Amino acid sequence: MTRLNQFLIYDELPLWSAPFGLTLLDTIRLKKGINILDIGSGGGFPLLEIAERAGKSAFVYGIDPSTDSIKMISEKIKRKSISNAFITRGVAEELPFPDHFFGLIVANNGINNVQDERKVLVECSRVLSDQGQMVLTMNLPHTLIEFYELFEQVLLECGLVEEVRKLKAHIHAKRKSVEYWKETIEKAGFNFRSISVDGFNMRFADGTAFMGHYFIRTAFRKPWDEITGNPEIYQAIEDKLNRLAASNGEITMSVPYVCFDCYKTERLLS
Repeated sequence: MTRLNQFLIYDELPLWSAPFGLTLLDTIRLKKGINILDIGSGGGFPLLEIAERAGKSAFVYGIDPSTDSIKMISEKIKRKSISNAFITRGVAEELPFPDHFFGLIVANNGINNVQDERKVLVECSRVLSDQGQMVLTMNLPHTLIEFYELFEQVLLECGLVEEVRKLKAHIHAKRKSVEYWKETIEKAGFNFRSISVDGFNMRFADGTAFMGHYFIRTAFRKPWDEITGNPEIYQAIEDKLNRLAASNGEITMSVPYVCFDCYKTERLLS
């Protein structure tokens, strides 16, 4: 992906992540003077928003593996004159921070995109203070279910059973269930103040608009190509979506997500 395309995709990410992020921002409890960690900072949301809301007595650190992300956030910090925000290049499986350093950890649709979520959560437990809060959002298995059901249907119509297996494995790898996350987070040493499930819809005029949308092409198409890069498969899906749009007036793609409000000790935060 070229540098320009990196910037273009980051333009799309705030729109995609905004519903998750607004729920996250409504769930966190800010206190003066604490250290805050944002995992998977991407284009800088919600890192920079939290830094400004927390005030200058708090210090907000972001971590992301992308060099382009680091450069972009660094430039935003400079241009917005945000003195209490810092960005570090790295992976969340090996957080470069001391034990009990943070009073708040957030990840807005970030934990589900790491290589080893179990190791990341153990690291979060290590660097979070005993009375600290951790708020995580992630999208769920039924994300874009309207598309994936047609994808599976077309693959089966073509006799591509192995590709169906790959499709289901892809969905599970990126979008795990609430029950999976709850068990995994608990095993890392956390309890829950709340678990809230919500969602939003993405509406398109037809299948051609959906398949041609820049964010869909850049954020989703590559893993689909690893299942099958056959353009005839995509065309068959697009045709089915277009017929649905002709019947219904549009097509709607569902994006369900969950927000976990977690704590390390048996005592709930006030």
